[in-house]
Amino acid sequence: MGSKQLIIQCPAKINLNLKVTGKRPDGFHNIESIMQTISLYDYLTLTIEPSDEFEIKLSGTSPEIPYNESNLVHKAIMLFIEKSNMPAHKINVHIEKNIPVSAGLAGGSTNAAGILKGLNAIFGNPLSKPELHTICAKLGSDLNFCLEGGRQITTGRGEILTPLEFEEFQLSLIKPLNLGISAKEAYTKFSNKKSITETDRHNYKNDLEWAIIDDYKELQKIKQLYPNAMMSGSGSTYFLIKDNFKETDGFWIKNDLKSIPDGVKLI
Repeated sequence: MGSKQLIIQCPAKINLNLKVTGKRPDGFHNIESIMQTISLYDYLTLTIEPSDEFEIKLSGTSPEIPYNESNLVHKAIMLFIEKSNMPAHKINVHIEKNIPVSAGLAGGSTNAAGILKGLNAIFGNPLSKPELHTICAKLGSDLNFCLEGGRQITTGRGEILTPLEFEEFQLSLIKPLNLGISAKEAYTKFSNKKSITETDRHNYKNDLEWAIIDDYKELQKIKQLYPNAMMSGSGSTYFLIKDNFKETDGFWIKNDLKSIPDGVKLI
């Protein structure tokens, strides 16, 4: 076959709650969280053409992410090649990045889940849905959810999904412009803090917010201005349901988003 191209829409996610339930033998933490996909999207343009050898090339619009082997999209492509035994091709992926980086919105995970869905479609679905989920679980904790989307209870590291009935609602996002927080930092700080009190559990629906908010004035400012705002994932993004954020210097704001029933999909 000749060259083929398709576009994959990759939504962000928020955590409507997040409880850390314990440390695992593999070094990760077990969680219980309700995740929800939202109408903020990255777009991947996937182009393939036959070749004598594999060649993977990534490009994109964001200067904040690497376009090499360390990108989760590249890792996902490598695992797909290994699992599917597909013939050699040139694989080009252009990433239009609209989801902030290190923001608790699963930007990297949704791109990796999206490329798996796209590769599977463009090569005639050589892998079953369970096989795609196996690859997702190897790559990270949020990919399985991003593959399915909608509203789900996520447990284990986040890779075990239980679907919930979809509810449409309006929401808005706010993030300090120059503050990204890695999941590793948030979970490490959670582990190093003294036991969470029942009062803190009541005040914070996200255990990771409780673990890191004291370290960042920018997060404290959001909470002071918007007491009902809640942090998504490991931060540094907060969201408000059924309300908008006012323009504030030093913050990225995205108003008038909504919950969506889908995960990554071809458009």
